[in-house]
Amino acid sequence: MNQKWFYPALILSTIASAAAKFLGGGQSLQFALACLSLLFWAGLLGKATENVAHYAGERLGGLLNATFGNAAELIIAIFLVKEGLFDMVKASITGSIIGNLLLVLGLSLFVGGLKFKIQNFNPLLAGHNASLMMLAVIALVVPAVFLRDHKTVSPSEVETVSIIIASVLIIGYFLWLCFSLITHKKELGESIDGAPNTQHEEPDYSKGMSILLLVVSTVFVAIQSEWLVHTVEHVAKSLGWSELFVGAFLIAIIGNAAEHSAAIFLAMKNRIGAAVEIAIGSSLQIALFVAPALVFISLLFNNPMDLIFTPYELTAIGVSAIIASSISRDGSTNWYEGTLLLIVYIILGTVFFVV
Repeated sequence: MNQKWFYPALILSTIASAAAKFLGGGQSLQFALACLSLLFWAGLLGKATENVAHYAGERLGGLLNATFGNAAELIIAIFLVKEGLFDMVKASITGSIIGNLLLVLGLSLFVGGLKFKIQNFNPLLAGHNASLMMLAVIALVVPAVFLRDHKTVSPSEVETVSIIIASVLIIGYFLWLCFSLITHKKELGESIDGAPNTQHEEPDYSKGMSILLLVVSTVFVAIQSEWLVHTVEHVAKSLGWSELFVGAFLIAIIGNAAEHSAAIFLAMKNRIGAAVEIAIGSSLQIALFVAPALVFISLLFNNPMDLIFTPYELTAIGVSAIIASSISRDGSTNWYEGTLLLIVYIILGTVFFVV
């Protein structure tokens, strides 16, 4: 991160966004400036998380990076839930999952593969991640298939089933953390790369400063997310874009900025295992924790959200999980496999835009 230009740009974009918000700028201008400021704060969030990960260790660091990298998506989604924009919430969840599996992972494999011919990572961990991705697909497909016909299923029954599935997914996610970080930590290996990490790069910030930047950037991500949500409907209508496309691609790309930067930089340092853990781990966290958590959060606003996704969204998640699992299971990768993921992302983006 080039600090000579990054921090002045972050401060100026934040001031400009605040000025547009409070001095009566048009909604399109507010949206554009909020997006720009959010990108910078998400980038700082990713960098601060990467530094915290240095002190916490590689496995726990990967989890922290995915968790705080998803802070932007979760905060945006909470404000969308509060506004009752459930279609956009589900589209943003879809976009976060496919964005991490295809765009973030694809760019990481491509950029890392250009510098290193073959990159290896822990195949056992990759296999477990692939199985969890299939679980996420099953959890989203089953209620959509069985409960899509609301003529035979009452809204209260849909709500009950959604709450039960959300509860099971959250329990499953925390059991996975227990399995991978505690009970089977030694079996999965300390390193998430194919070989032990011998690099000893000095972090940019001290432990205290890293934690402080993590908290501050999370707060500003929340502020900019709220401003973004208040203008997104107006911008979507004025541009003629569907809520599906705006949620699945525009909001998801902005929210994934932290993972973009951290995973790509790690891949360029031949730490492809850490990059894969961030990209796939982030998708799993969205599917198994964030989406179910939003079901319970919606209850706080007395406006329950279900887990019934559209066939378009389920197809996108399903094909993304299949190709990502296929590529990652063997524990080695190259630039061409990254290209394949990016091609699938472009295909999905094209059809989502048309729909």
